[in-house]
Amino acid sequence: MIEHGKVILSDDIKEKFFVCNLEKCKGACCVEGDLGAPLELDELKKLEEAYEAVKPYLMEEGIAAIEKEGKYVLDEDGEYSTTTIGGAECAYAVYDEKGILKCGIEEAYNDGKTDFKKPISCHLYPIRAKKYDEFEALNYDRWHICNPACDFGKELGIEIYKFLKDPLIRKYGEQWYNELVELIEAKKD
Repeated sequence: MIEHGKVILSDDIKEKFFVCNLEKCKGACCVEGDLGAPLELDELKKLEEAYEAVKPYLMEEGIAAIEKEGKYVLDEDGEYSTTTIGGAECAYAVYDEKGILKCGIEEAYNDGKTDFKKPISCHLYPIRAKKYDEFEALNYDRWHICNPACDFGKELGIEIYKFLKDPLIRKYGEQWYNELVELIEAKKD
């Protein structure tokens, strides 16, 4: 376990290897699971503001689900997540020409249509963040659909914290990330 500020990270984040391999998994994390992508409270407004820019990127089924259920939903645990299409694909997911699911929000972001990249829970995956009163816990979410990503990361020698450098900086800041790397490297010596 690594304690850094008010964040506690599991050892897996520094020890396990991971690099997304969309050619193998086809973006299965946008389909599998019980709910859509978890959303932080500040992301609700961002999603509302970005929707008109994102809408042209979405599948008709996704637009229909959003128009019926809303841009996000509140689950039985009192947490928000993205709307899904019939309990399967995230309503914001889109298939590319190779049949790979990608994020319509991120596609709009990449085209300069919005400044909201995508939910931080998606950007941080396979790390899952859980907030407690005094700290936030970051854990590696092991999932069989990501086995190709684990194999690819191991082949390339890239640990989770290195693969997720950009989203970790997005969430906690560059100084925090640089200090994290120093802590991890010090423990390796």
